[in-house]
Amino acid sequence: MERRTIGAGGLAVGAVGLGCMPMSWAYTASRQRGEESVKAVHRALDLGSDLLDTADMYGPFTNELLLGRVLKERRRDAFVATKVGLLVGEQHVVANGRPGYVRRACDASLRRLQTDVIDLYQLHRPDPEVPVEETWGAMADLVRAGKVRALGLCALGARGGRRSGAGLYDATLRRLQRVQQVFPVSAVQAELSVWSPEALQALLPWCEARGVGFLAAMPLGNGFLTGTLTPGEGFEPDDVRARHPRFTAEMMAANQPIVAGLRRIARRHGEDVTPAQVALAWVLAQGRHVIALPGTKQERWAAENAGAAGLRLTARDLAEVARLPAAQGSWD
Repeated sequence: MERRTIGAGGLAVGAVGLGCMPMSWAYTASRQRGEESVKAVHRALDLGSDLLDTADMYGPFTNELLLGRVLKERRRDAFVATKVGLLVGEQHVVANGRPGYVRRACDASLRRLQTDVIDLYQLHRPDPEVPVEETWGAMADLVRAGKVRALGLCALGARGGRRSGAGLYDATLRRLQRVQQVFPVSAVQAELSVWSPEALQALLPWCEARGVGFLAAMPLGNGFLTGTLTPGEGFEPDDVRARHPRFTAEMMAANQPIVAGLRRIARRHGEDVTPAQVALAWVLAQGRHVIALPGTKQERWAAENAGAAGLRLTARDLAEVARLPAAQGSWD
């Protein structure tokens, strides 16, 4: 698989990584099976999808424990990325960026992951009650202590007060400028897909100008861009898509032209090419520092996603994607 670099340190990872959240968190719990997920991780590593993206809050904690089972055997094959900064309660999630908590959380993640170093430690969300410089400084101390190799920041919180157009990531960019003064940012994680391209306006250019890796979260649009979801079939109450305005039956039907366009492009590249692979190839075509992080808990999808790294879209393909209708049912 093609290798891409993260940060000034030149850390190299496969162009397509593995988002591990669906194995333990946010998606249909009745379909979460540990052994199946372990097989998916092994398959991803076999195919060069070595960036494993997790977080202590996924489960909470169970996702890191699951990955630890694989890492105990295959630590040299994996690039481990986890996150800190969020605590899960009964019915809520709260931020905690206090330096003491960051240090304790890192040690706990290391134990669960069964490793002595985290390759990329990401700030999941800033704590509004703690200056971000203090949180970032504590994370930088972990690098100096040899427990972490590089630091990243997540910019996934835009949906809370989402608005379209320019300025969507203004707060994130200001935060990045602040933490850069404390310790170098190696990676930024944010949503990027055919139906959510907002990061292209300012956030990705910021990363490209500084050699910062861009980890594209939700590159398959929470599964919609795979073309495998049926409008109206519904989701279990614990599935995040049950509350997503683009996943009502009406909006899923309205957005089918997007999938149809991806399917047309896929057919031009061969019978075995899928809409999901076209969607991932489009993400990878947005810049040399972009790494796609499709999430899955199944071995077959991990293999399909990894295959997208070898798909090269033509200028005609990219122009056709650009002409696809904008997604309906936005967060505005």
